[in-house]
Amino acid sequence: MIVLGVETATPQSSVALGSERGLIASVLLAGVAHQEAVVPALQHLLEWSEAELSQVGGVAVGIGPGLFTGLRVGVETAKTLAQVLRVPIVGLNSLDVLAYSVRYTQKLVGAVIDGRRGEVFYATYRTAPGGVMRMSDYAVGTAGRLVGELQAKGNEVLLVGNGALLYRRELEELGSKVEFASATLAHPLASSLVELAIPRFIREEADRLFDVVPLYLRKSDAEIAWDQRARGA
Repeated sequence: MIVLGVETATPQSSVALGSERGLIASVLLAGVAHQEAVVPALQHLLEWSEAELSQVGGVAVGIGPGLFTGLRVGVETAKTLAQVLRVPIVGLNSLDVLAYSVRYTQKLVGAVIDGRRGEVFYATYRTAPGGVMRMSDYAVGTAGRLVGELQAKGNEVLLVGNGALLYRRELEELGSKVEFASATLAHPLASSLVELAIPRFIREEADRLFDVVPLYLRKSDAEIAWDQRARGA
């Protein structure tokens, strides 16, 4: 079974093809508008791997949290492909996908995505057989708030994600208890998304199409501006 993965939660998007035998092909997309990049990238992957679109048996998509425009485009593209191909779809949280990339550590894992406006999206995890187990709710807040929560836990922690790198100076207040993952792992990857989704497809645990929606955790800039104008009025 070939699974297509689409991850557009951060400025570095990615698209991948894989099966239960491993990764077939993947491509990273940086500095290109999400709406212009996903479909052409898929076309290139099919050409490089000498696969046919009709061979795709499932679609996996990162649902965020992350950038509003990127998430909306990525989720809608994945849902459209699942409808056209008449194949099942699985939506996975992008923080879960990010944490999965450092699943071999023995430390507490903090997955941190830049949320802009001086905030980050984050969650904490413990490694478990075959992957990671989430230990907290998905949250949005300042780096200072994240520092406070991690200090309260008192564990050694490995932070991964572009949000952790962006606010590294603030997060280093944790002292010797904090370690930062490589910048090469700063964004959730479609290849990890595919690897996580395949067991769900095998177990026939796909999502209903209309249940696959972006997870934003907060209002968009437009909604905030509207609320401010409404209060002013």
